[in-house]
Amino acid sequence: MITVKRTVLTLTLLVSLIPTLIAQDFYAAQRKDWLLKAEQNKPKLQSAIKKPKQLVNIVKDQSAYQGWKSIPTVPIDSLYKVSFKKHKEVIVDFGEHMTGYFSFTLSPLNQIPDAPVRFKFIFGEVPGEIATSFDPYPGGLSRAWLQDEVITVMEIPSTVTVSRRLAFRYVKIELLATPSYDFAISDMQCRAVTSAINFPEALPNSTSQTIRDIDKVSQNTLKECMQIVYEDGPKRDQRLWIGDLYLQSMANNYSFQQYDITKSCLYLLAALSGENGMLNATVFDKPTYHASNQYLLEYAFLFNVTLKDYLLATGDKSTAEDLWIVAKKQLDIANKYLQNDGLMDFRRAEQEWWIFFDWKEGLYKEVALQGITIFTLENTYELAKMLNKENEVKYIPAMVKKMKQAARKNFYDKKTGLFFAERNKQISYASQIWMILSGVVTKDEAQRALKALDATENVVYPGTPYLYHYYIQSLIDCGMETEAKNALIDFWGGMIDKGADTFWEAYDPKDDYISPYNFFPINSYCHAWSCTPVYFIRKYPTIFQ
Repeated sequence: MITVKRTVLTLTLLVSLIPTLIAQDFYAAQRKDWLLKAEQNKPKLQSAIKKPKQLVNIVKDQSAYQGWKSIPTVPIDSLYKVSFKKHKEVIVDFGEHMTGYFSFTLSPLNQIPDAPVRFKFIFGEVPGEIATSFDPYPGGLSRAWLQDEVITVMEIPSTVTVSRRLAFRYVKIELLATPSYDFAISDMQCRAVTSAINFPEALPNSTSQTIRDIDKVSQNTLKECMQIVYEDGPKRDQRLWIGDLYLQSMANNYSFQQYDITKSCLYLLAALSGENGMLNATVFDKPTYHASNQYLLEYAFLFNVTLKDYLLATGDKSTAEDLWIVAKKQLDIANKYLQNDGLMDFRRAEQEWWIFFDWKEGLYKEVALQGITIFTLENTYELAKMLNKENEVKYIPAMVKKMKQAARKNFYDKKTGLFFAERNKQISYASQIWMILSGVVTKDEAQRALKALDATENVVYPGTPYLYHYYIQSLIDCGMETEAKNALIDFWGGMIDKGADTFWEAYDPKDDYISPYNFFPINSYCHAWSCTPVYFIRKYPTIFQ
């Protein structure tokens, strides 16, 4: 009897707590519907069979990217016609970057197979990835991201498919266990997958070949990253990040124009947000949809800008209205950290959030945080007006005005024309970029700041194409169109000159070995945040075409 009473009491208590538990989850009433809409708009993967072009040697060359270059040797058919034991080790070149599933066939030659065969495969996006030993591994991310596989084939003849999805151009094959009989390897192929299908029209004939090449490689980069979600890198991470989503969706708006994937990603991020209403910076679509529990301050802000741009591109007011509650909630960040003096409380925010802006060691981010907060507030207010909801955020114009005045008062040096924080007088591209994009300065002041960077010592340069994208945008916004075109050609064209057929995660023209993870082969050499030249080239034809 006591047990029954306790059970009834426990159930009664749980039932009484249900409203409280639900109230603790900010989007409890919407999550199921959002997840369903993410699934309904999920793009379909398209497959294409890609076959290798030739065998190559990868040789040392100090003038080549990362000190290695590939030299063609013989057509791929020459490998298929002879016993693989005569080669023992080969490097296969597919001629282009691809993301998908690799397979090959083994066949006996005039003898009865009586033992298994064992190979080591290394799949690489660039020659240096193939040529550099992975062990001992010094990197800061999981060693398992590196694309090497040991495969034992027990029965011959046999066709083998590597179960792991790979992102590569080159394949190194090494025979580890040599059987007594001869055998041939043949029919190597990759079932390449992407959700990108609507390739844009060719650029006008008047467009320079350099811009055409950059546009093509930019499209290839976005295509490879367009899977079930906008992945940040098809080799490594293989997940959706808000910062990459923002740039990918803009590039998609001016290229493939496949808005279903943007819509699906927006709903997925909303459905998998934290119970406090804050967005996870990154989420996974496999093996099932799930959150990462990683929170990145300015990425939460960029969701709002992405949603506004999606509405402008599609006119899909229903989705924007559906997700307005999420965008509005992210503004709590600005309201929480804004101080009476109009400055964001950077020290507190830095302690409570991951603040990114760029993979650049030592970058001080206080000024950039002030800028991106203003940028987000203004874009969110534009979104509110488009949805006739400006009364819900009517405080924004006054808040923005106060923040801009505070930025000029506390960060702007009229003598040099540059922005830096009083606590840390570092001069960085990031600080100038976000003061320009947020409209804190006039066009003349913006031009002066960007030009002053070239004449200033110890400037902190961008460490990735991610921040470099915003640099190009800041040049365009302040009317430095020739400089914007030259900078795009120098930076992304520089990658092409070094052999890129997709654009890279990290790039420094002065350092081929730069890596945020202490080991350059673990870098992604097809990375989403590098895809935006197609956006610039096609949105601003008078500048780039």
